[in-house]
Amino acid sequence: MGRVINPVEVEQAIRQAVDTIAQGVEIVTVRLAAYREAERVYDVAYASAYMRSTGPVQERKMHADLAVQAEREALDVAEVAYKYADRKCRTAENTLSAYQTLSKSVTAMYGAAGRGEY
Repeated sequence: MGRVINPVEVEQAIRQAVDTIAQGVEIVTVRLAAYREAERVYDVAYASAYMRSTGPVQERKMHADLAVQAEREALDVAEVAYKYADRKCRTAENTLSAYQTLSKSVTAMYGAAGRGEY
């Protein structure tokens, strides 16, 4: 803290944030697709288990819930992975925004320093 940051460091940080965002878009897309697939598998498994059950509605729901524990766990894992990737991508976007703001300050600071005129 407290050290002067030069424009080259800011530019490197901006490029790194842009690269992270570009990679993050791909990762978020893959994780979202996996989450949606797990959601479809869960829905089909739940509906199948529910339809195979007999008895009152509440009993059928409980039986279906018990029958699809593995699918529910896979859905939860896929959801957590997607949300984590999404948060990481948003963090990179916020970092980029912060460095862009910092870049303006650094540019203004170096511009105010003058060019050696007397």
